[in-house]
Amino acid sequence: MSTFGTLFRVTTYGESHCASVGAIIDGCPPGLPLVAQDVQTQLSRRRPGQSNLTTPRDEKDLVQLQSGTEHGITLGTPIGLLVRNEDQRPKDYSETDLYPRPSHADWTYLEKYGVKASSGGGRSSARETIGRVAAGAIAEKYLKLAYGVEIVAFVSSVGKVQLPSAVSPPSQVSADDDDTVEDALSPEFVELLKTVTREKVDAQPTRCPHAETSERMTQRIIRAKDALDSIGGTVTCVIRNVPSGIGEPVFDKLEAKLAHAMLSIPATKAFEIGSGFRGTQIPGSKHNDAFELRPDGHMGTRTNWSGGVQGGISNAEDIYFRVGFKSPATISQAQATAQYDGTPGTLAARGRHDPCVVPRAVPIVEAMAALVIMDQVLIQNARKTAASLLPAITTLPPTMVKMTKIPEEAKEAK
Repeated sequence: MSTFGTLFRVTTYGESHCASVGAIIDGCPPGLPLVAQDVQTQLSRRRPGQSNLTTPRDEKDLVQLQSGTEHGITLGTPIGLLVRNEDQRPKDYSETDLYPRPSHADWTYLEKYGVKASSGGGRSSARETIGRVAAGAIAEKYLKLAYGVEIVAFVSSVGKVQLPSAVSPPSQVSADDDDTVEDALSPEFVELLKTVTREKVDAQPTRCPHAETSERMTQRIIRAKDALDSIGGTVTCVIRNVPSGIGEPVFDKLEAKLAHAMLSIPATKAFEIGSGFRGTQIPGSKHNDAFELRPDGHMGTRTNWSGGVQGGISNAEDIYFRVGFKSPATISQAQATAQYDGTPGTLAARGRHDPCVVPRAVPIVEAMAALVIMDQVLIQNARKTAASLLPAITTLPPTMVKMTKIPEEAKEAK
């Protein structure tokens, strides 16, 4: 459906070539300072036409706040967001009257609904993500003010061009020594996750925060574009300063909600959190995240191969994950395919399309991450508030109740 979230609920609307796209946000706390520019910053990072690596469609994606705020403050009532489609060219899609485009949703939408939008993919178009990015910007502002949460995504691969040290290469070992493996992630990449900023990401047209790799990615995208083809890639995202205790086992574990959110983004095909698939190659004795008492008196882990989530619940470590985007389905090469009636034919798509979506996908990934964390924070705060109204627990062993202070003997032992 078109609504995401439990307490912070976002409903998006609009098709790729209709009059406007946008969102309704229900459940935003009252009293949040909010003006259009808070939302516009992220929308401008998502908009088309940013460089020769993206679609030339000329959309400014200017947002209008329709409701839910007054004098720059949220009222706690539904927030309406609207962005007008200004550079519409539905005539570019006349061939879809005859052909379902290969790897597009034309055929499946028609099978599901019995009717479909006539141009640009309708709701399956990436234009739909405007509402997500706008809503995510609002969620992110609350999380930043309330908890200091930071969300930074960046391009970690384009085709076979990989950000150095994103994943340590497997050790060259014999069959008798297959337990000898490197760490799940290299120290360089772990450090990048701790320090990368949006300023560093946006300094490169590919949004890869490594200049040399970014240039190689640029050349790979241009090569696909010149060949009237496309190429895919991955986006890595890190979320810092997330409070511990959020996530709803067993079916709404935090990593499950993040996977749900990310795989709902158009063109996504893969998701992994923490050490991901690489972690399956490492014995538990080397992969386990041991606990330690931090100088500030809080518990933490020496490593973070779990990606900040254990048992489906955040543990206050950085949350990081990677999302895989397929090569865009629309290419300008002639493709042998079939018409709706099964007649074989050749389709050469027109229109304006991205040869690679991952540079523009970065703010979409950040937005969906913000929506998940925002919703889970509100759910956990509701639980904690309800529990705080009850008498203090005094009948259970200390190990069954969260300690509000670290015992002195534990500090001395440390």
